[in-house]
Amino acid sequence: MMSATKPALEQQPSPAPVHFQERPTPQERPPLRPARAPVGGRWVQFGYVLVDATWVCLNTFVVLAIRFSGETPDLLSAAGLTGWLRLGYGAYLVLSVALVVLACQGMSLYRADRSRTYWAETLAVARAVLIATALMATFLYLSGDRTISRIVVVFGGVLNFATLAAWRMWKRQFIERRVAQGRGARKVVIIGAGRVGQALADYLDQHKYLGYAVVGFLDQNHSQDPRLLGRIEDLIPIAQTHYVDEVFITIPSERQIVKRVAAEARQHRMDVKVVPDFYDGLGWNVPIRHVGQFPVMELHREPIPFTGLMIKRLMDLAGSALALLSLAPLLVLIALGIRLDSPGPVIYRSRRMGRKGRAFTCYKFRTMVANADALKEELLQRNERTGPFFKMSNDPRITRLGRVLRKYSLDELPQFWNVLIGDMSLVGPRPHPIDEYERYTLEHRRRLDVKPGVTGLWQITARRDPSFDTNMTLDLRYIENWTLAFDLRILLRTFAVVARGDGE
Repeated sequence: MMSATKPALEQQPSPAPVHFQERPTPQERPPLRPARAPVGGRWVQFGYVLVDATWVCLNTFVVLAIRFSGETPDLLSAAGLTGWLRLGYGAYLVLSVALVVLACQGMSLYRADRSRTYWAETLAVARAVLIATALMATFLYLSGDRTISRIVVVFGGVLNFATLAAWRMWKRQFIERRVAQGRGARKVVIIGAGRVGQALADYLDQHKYLGYAVVGFLDQNHSQDPRLLGRIEDLIPIAQTHYVDEVFITIPSERQIVKRVAAEARQHRMDVKVVPDFYDGLGWNVPIRHVGQFPVMELHREPIPFTGLMIKRLMDLAGSALALLSLAPLLVLIALGIRLDSPGPVIYRSRRMGRKGRAFTCYKFRTMVANADALKEELLQRNERTGPFFKMSNDPRITRLGRVLRKYSLDELPQFWNVLIGDMSLVGPRPHPIDEYERYTLEHRRRLDVKPGVTGLWQITARRDPSFDTNMTLDLRYIENWTLAFDLRILLRTFAVVARGDGE
C-alpha cells in the first residue's frame, strides 16, 4: 500500500517546516547520567557465567574420572569422592572455575555482542582458557604442590576450550535460526537511502545474526529505490504501520532532520541510532556502539523490562501447562458434546493478528455452525458493535451447546495451547481476526505492541460494552500501565467473571 503512494509523495510540495524549541542551556538541561547496560544484559551475562562454570565442573569430573579410573571403581562413590577431595582436587575445581570465568570476563565473552564473528569469539575463548590454564600451572609450580597431576590441568584446559567454544557456536546458530524465522529480530527503518544507508541495509541483510530486519528507507530523494517507503516526514505513520523498533539515521550532515527524527522517535518509544556525529549536544555522554562494522551512537533507548517479561513468560508456561493437564477431562467432555450437538469439527481455527502484526492460528471450541464464516457477510448489517469488529446478540449461527460454552467462556479453553507455544499470553488484549485488523486505524495498531491474551482488562470491566473505542482504551491502558501485579489482579478477577457467566 505504501509503495503505491510513493510517486505521489515525491510530487507533493514539502510540508511546512516543523519548529522545535531551542536546545536548553546547560543550566536548564537535567544532568546527564552515564549510560548503563540494560537489566536484561546482566541476566544474560549471569547465564553465560553459569553455563561456563557448569562446563568447567563437568570437564573436571571427566578428567578426574579418567585420572582415578585405575584406583577407585567409581569417582562419585564415597571412597572415590573422599579420595580426590583429600588430594586437594576440591580446591583445584573451585580455582579452575574462578580462573576460567575471570579470563573469559577479561576477553569480554560475557557481553551479548552479536557483531563479533564466530572465529573471533572462538579465538577469544582459546586465549581465555590458555590464560586460565597457564595461571593454574604457574600457581601449582610456585606452591610446590605435587599431589595434583599436571596431566589433569592440561587435559582439563583442552576440554574447557572444546566445550566452551562448542556451546557458543550452538548459541550463535540458535540465534540465527530464530532471526531467520522472524523471531527476536528488531524491525528498523533507515533514514537516508544514499551510499551509507544502502551499505548499512546490505550489511544487516547479509548478517542476520545481528538481529535486525530492514523494513525500508525514508528519504526525500531516491524515488526509484524499490525499498523507499516515503519521505522523512512520514516516519511516524510508517513506523506504526510496520511496527518499527529502531531508526538508523545515515545523513549526519542534516542536523535539523536528525534532531526532529530523534524527538519524534523518542515520543513513540523507538530506539534511535546515528551513523555517526555529535549533533549539537544530542550525543553527549552517549556510548558509541557497533552494529557489525558500523559505529553508531544510541541517542535514545527505550528500556525493556526483561526481568518482568521473563517472569510473565514463565507464568504463561506454568499456567497454561497446569490448565491443560488439570482440565483434560473437561476438554474431552466438551469435545464429545460438540460432536453430538452439531456436525462439523470440534476445534475452530481462526487466523488472528498477534504481536507486532504477526498472524497466528487461534484455537477455540466450535460454538457455531460449520459454515459460520460464510454466513457472517450476510449478517454484517446487524452488527451491534461500533468500530471494526463484529458482534450481535442472538446470533443465529450459534449452536445450543455453543451458547452454554460462550456464557462461561469454556469455548476459549483451547487457547491455553496458544499460550503454551508462545502465540498468546494469559493476560493481554484480545486477538482480533485479520479482516477486522485490516480496518484498524494507526492508533489501533498500538494494541499489537504486546502479545494478545486469553483474558484482559476489557474482559473483566466492559465485556458487554458495544463500543470498540472502549475496548481500545482499556487495551492501551493495560499496555501503558503493565506490571506483574496488574496481571495477577486481572487473572483473579477473571475467575469471578467466568463464574458469573457474563459471556455471550
